[in-house]
Amino acid sequence: MGRAELLEGKMSTQDPSDLWSRSDGEAELLQDLGWYHGSLTRHAAEALLLSNGCDGSYLLRDSNETSGLYSLSVRAKDSVKHFHVEYTGYSFKFGFNEFSSLKDFVKHFANQPLIGSETGTLIVLKHPYPRKVEEPSIYESVRVHTAMQTGRTENDLVPTAPSLGTKEGYLTKQGGLVKTWKTRWFTLHRNELKYFKDQMSPEPIRILDLTECSAVQFDYSQERVNCFCLVFPFRTFYLCAKTGVEADEWIKILRWKLSQIRKQLNQGEGTIRSRSFIFK
Repeated sequence: MGRAELLEGKMSTQDPSDLWSRSDGEAELLQDLGWYHGSLTRHAAEALLLSNGCDGSYLLRDSNETSGLYSLSVRAKDSVKHFHVEYTGYSFKFGFNEFSSLKDFVKHFANQPLIGSETGTLIVLKHPYPRKVEEPSIYESVRVHTAMQTGRTENDLVPTAPSLGTKEGYLTKQGGLVKTWKTRWFTLHRNELKYFKDQMSPEPIRILDLTECSAVQFDYSQERVNCFCLVFPFRTFYLCAKTGVEADEWIKILRWKLSQIRKQLNQGEGTIRSRSFIFK
């Protein structure tokens, strides 16, 4: 039995999430990779890279979808992109490429940028974000003013956080008064959908507050394909993407945003109702 067959038998008996293969035929623990963050969630990965990373910062984590899949999370300007990486037991697959080790993967894309399929954004892997980060042991002293009363109770301490799902790209938008179609650069961050004249414009033409949006859906009333609309009380915005896949991605993330907004509103209403009951 050759060395390759021995290695194959060794690797096939272990959990894929416990190791990664090297091109020299040896196996190392995936945990030894300093920028592998294990079961870190997508939400937490975005928070880390947006708060502490820079353009080109990246980390590897377990995919939230299924075992055997990993997610490469990369910061690109003011957003975070996520890419699937599949471990076969002997190599890592990324798109149409296959690498015998993660080091080969990073070495390859350090010089050949990743391309975001939905936006065409070029992304280069520059800075691995370490799993272990040293923090200074500096703490502020606390002085409690016992006479201070805010009137709040433990029922008011409801944890909330703005969603970190982001997206950006070019869409064709129908004008409001003059029904012409123009291509604009759109960015989705938190509960705001902004559109600019182009990607390099510093100031947006308009900012749409998604808390005022009532629906997002495909639209077939226009003489264009891959169209969808956002319904506001004051106007319905008609947008078109280059492909049906891209339109579907925009619709999914916008609908997810609306569901999160409604969930937060329902939580707020529930808190108000509980207070009304207490003070009756």
